[in-house]
Amino acid sequence: MTRVMLPAAALLLLAACSPSLDWREVRPEDSGAVAMFPCRPASHAREVMLAGSRVTLTLHACSAGDSTWALAFADLGDPARIGPALDELLAAAAANLSAGTPRPLALKVDGATPHPRAQRVALEGRLPDGRAMQEQVAVFTKGTRIFQATALGPRLPEDGLEVFFGGLRTP
Repeated sequence: MTRVMLPAAALLLLAACSPSLDWREVRPEDSGAVAMFPCRPASHAREVMLAGSRVTLTLHACSAGDSTWALAFADLGDPARIGPALDELLAAAAANLSAGTPRPLALKVDGATPHPRAQRVALEGRLPDGRAMQEQVAVFTKGTRIFQATALGPRLPEDGLEVFFGGLRTP
């Protein structure tokens, strides 16, 4: 489980406050995706074990208000590893918050490759320091590339969630 917890830890390190949400379209380099961010994301890349292989997972994340917004991606190179990798990403997100049962939410990412394990969920739990947090996570794929979009905060703004998750696409 520790293998894919690095992106969530990076999200927490970026948790600085910003006075308002200033939405902008972001096209993370080499991602093949477009996302709407409420702040200027910073980029970080790490080698992680995912679906049985070491891959470079690139994270674009920023914090605005009390929330952190992120898009992570990696190219697995093997379609057979996509399902297990999507499952691992969701399991790691839930474990990072010691979250209860995920609540399924609608997910539509224009241009994404249909996959039975692509999904969006809402999680509630606590950080290791005891602070209560909400998290919404979407995992999806385009070809052999996998994506994890995350919003994390003590109270996630509903209108912000609509913009962030509604703005995801893989043209």
